[in-house]
Amino acid sequence: NMGAEERKEMLYWTREEYTKFSEAMMDKPLSFYAFEVLYWCGLREGELLALTYDDFDFVNKTISITKTYQIINKEEVIGPTKTPKGTRVIRMPDKLCEEMKDYFEMCYDSDNSRAFPTSKSVLTRAMERGAKRAGVKRIRIHDLRHSHISLLINLGFSAVDIAKRVGHESITITLRYAHMFPSAQDKMMNKLNDLIKEETEE
Repeated sequence: NMGAEERKEMLYWTREEYTKFSEAMMDKPLSFYAFEVLYWCGLREGELLALTYDDFDFVNKTISITKTYQIINKEEVIGPTKTPKGTRVIRMPDKLCEEMKDYFEMCYDSDNSRAFPTSKSVLTRAMERGAKRAGVKRIRIHDLRHSHISLLINLGFSAVDIAKRVGHESITITLRYAHMFPSAQDKMMNKLNDLIKEETEE
């Protein structure tokens, strides 16, 4: 079942769609910052919900992913990451790093070890309301992970590098996303055409 979650239909938001959504979420700080981490870092929901303040390193601008959060028999359970490669340290964009500093100063309850003391169902409802308000298509929380991977593919990063960032056990899982960007073929042809043109002009 490795990577079974990735075999479901891959919906995703473009950068423009996510921007509209995030602007519609700004009045709900906990949800807004949770979605920012999901979109800009490509975490799984369980990885997000297991994060603690200590997982954030604002000097090196990193997040340490070492555990996952689940509800089992109505009990909160913090366990190991989904796969061995799920345990990883990822870099935050500068914008997200500053946002998370603001979040912890503004919202973080030091009595709660979890950085985002909420649930998947609460985030799902918030996401549905935000999408409706923003006028963008409804997607699932997990599709924010697809959106992050899609963004990285569109920026030209390799399947190997993306797999390391998002904790895929195999790059074959990452390669399932390639069809999302048919324009990549056009970019390849443009670069090849430019190369050939340069050579013929020499």
